[in-house]
Amino acid sequence: MKINTQLQNGTDGGPAEVHQTVAAGADALTTSQGVKISDNQNSLKAGVQGPTLLEDFVLRDKIFHFDHERIPERVVHARGFGAHGTFECTRDLSQITRAAPFQKVGKLTETFVRFSTVAGSKGSMDLARDVRGFAVKFYTDEGNWDLVGNNIPVFFIQDAMKFPDLVHAVKPEPDRGFPQAQSAHDTFWDYISLTPESMHMVMWQMSDRTIPRSFRTMEGFGVHTFRLVNAAGESQFVKFHWKPRQGLQSVLWDEAVKINGADPDHHRRDLWEALTTGDHPQWDLCLQVFDQAFADSFDFDILDATKLIPEELIPAEPVGTLTLDRAVDNFFEFTEQVAFCTQNVIPGIDFSDDPLLQGRNFSYLDTQLKRLGSTNFTQLEVNRPRGCPMHNFQQDGHMRKGNRKGQVMYEPNGFEVGPREDPLQGYVSYAAPVEGAKVRIRAESFADHYSQARQFYLSQTPVEQTHLRDALVFELSKCEHTRIRAAMVGHLRNIDEDLASGVASGLGLPELPPPATAARPTRQDLVLSPALSILANGPTSFAGRVMGVMVSNGFDGTVLDSLTSAITDAGGKVKLIAPRVTGALDDRGDLHEAQFSIPGGPSVLFDAVAVILGADDEKTVAEMPQAQTFLRDAFAHGKFIGHASAQALFQSAGLDTKIDDGCFDLGLIDDGDTMARFISSCADLRYWARRGMV
Repeated sequence: MKINTQLQNGTDGGPAEVHQTVAAGADALTTSQGVKISDNQNSLKAGVQGPTLLEDFVLRDKIFHFDHERIPERVVHARGFGAHGTFECTRDLSQITRAAPFQKVGKLTETFVRFSTVAGSKGSMDLARDVRGFAVKFYTDEGNWDLVGNNIPVFFIQDAMKFPDLVHAVKPEPDRGFPQAQSAHDTFWDYISLTPESMHMVMWQMSDRTIPRSFRTMEGFGVHTFRLVNAAGESQFVKFHWKPRQGLQSVLWDEAVKINGADPDHHRRDLWEALTTGDHPQWDLCLQVFDQAFADSFDFDILDATKLIPEELIPAEPVGTLTLDRAVDNFFEFTEQVAFCTQNVIPGIDFSDDPLLQGRNFSYLDTQLKRLGSTNFTQLEVNRPRGCPMHNFQQDGHMRKGNRKGQVMYEPNGFEVGPREDPLQGYVSYAAPVEGAKVRIRAESFADHYSQARQFYLSQTPVEQTHLRDALVFELSKCEHTRIRAAMVGHLRNIDEDLASGVASGLGLPELPPPATAARPTRQDLVLSPALSILANGPTSFAGRVMGVMVSNGFDGTVLDSLTSAITDAGGKVKLIAPRVTGALDDRGDLHEAQFSIPGGPSVLFDAVAVILGADDEKTVAEMPQAQTFLRDAFAHGKFIGHASAQALFQSAGLDTKIDDGCFDLGLIDDGDTMARFISSCADLRYWARRGMV
């Protein structure tokens, strides 16, 4: 709002006050009741230095709303980031499901997606080693459908009865209130050591899956087995997968630690920049569809949330594409108030008897009432069905709006007023047969806790196996009780002896503990699944990634122009780092504004780096500890490095510009061949052949 400002002395000749008058065409500031406010800077007082008056309803209105701005944060998935998007059907599934989004190729469905960490509070960091939530709300023309999943296809437990204990174990220990946003502490690993069904999920949790490079480069999974039901009432089972078109990417643990210090909002910032610059991320929704005959023949129970169906057995077939294309314009209104419930399904989607899913269906509605304070949370814009009308006889309650008018507020009624049930188009649950006595028992088909954990570990590349082993050593080293470390190594022996020995050695255990007692022996014959590896499913280009380029006064502008052009053509972005954030002058006298100063732009923030220095500042930059760390970290983290006139910095960092094939001299006059090889190499995630990477 444009204002006209006048300075006037106070009535006692004291300090000047600022008086603002509303400019032509601007809105007047009002209270929440619509009363225009004459002074938004000073409360009403009895005399210039007297007490504030209780009658100041303007102050009361403003403070009242401020005091109640916060709502309870989610117990889990508290730290999240949301975006608007669109789902486009690419395959007609009308023969196997009535679900509205899949009825016609090209059909568009509005969506809202929320990514999140699980264990940390709203104020925790983005790069904690943690599972990531991947929740999608479809605003279909037959109601809202919430596909509420994670970036990992399995979970820690098999029955919802255990969920409160799992969360209590991983959350900050109640006597001390820490650690925050991490599982590296006694209570979590004590619980896991007594819960062998968690071992498959632990393999995923300790892998690089839990330190993704960005929200844009991680998979999503519905976790559970659901049902697809067609118009004839026929059912098949389905598992949902979101596969990123950007390719799977992660960071190294050392990078995650340093990113959390340099930019704890790194994932949020990355998605925000992608959305606001038109680099819209996409995922293909892929389905594994199978019938009861396959379910009966599968080696494991399809209702067990700690198991997956390898894609080599049933391929994940693409049926549609999700595009995130718009950032929210108010974080609280959308990202904080969005309410996901697994029970929100539409005709054509139904539940299986997965006991963890059944418990989630029961639990989520209570959660939304606790957080949002009213059963009317469905009237909030982000939760309101948009693709279809909403008609019922619900009324009143906190914050209710839009009650039906008139005398009748019930059904059935003889006044022929209001909506009626629709037996033909309404939701009908699949008529699955149910039999058996009421018992509290776990099915024997849920008893194999180690075989798929072994399959996952052996399906990783040697690099990923090393990272997983190191993660276990790091986490278990944080446990104060030796018995917990020994118990976990005992479980690992049921997965892979080399893994167990490596972890035991890293922990300094004097001898290997005996293997944990297993309800079922670990199968040794499961076929490896390359689909489970990040490195086997990485990006094929530099598209959507960021090159960090350090420059200093007098640098070769032609080299930067060529590099920027090549990166842009590859679909990537260039961000400049300079001694001062105002930027640096090239050798032509042109100023290039920087996005980071050298102390504020460590190399961990970028996917690859280049150093193009000028003679004016080369020595100064070479003597900067932060510049030396920039280069050393880039080298240690296996990043591809381009350079021009940077010999002094390499020497001060203790490196050689020709140290390996992951470094490229961009100052060579070779018709652009070196530049082309540099950009082509950057399509790979890292230069894994570098010394110390494995």
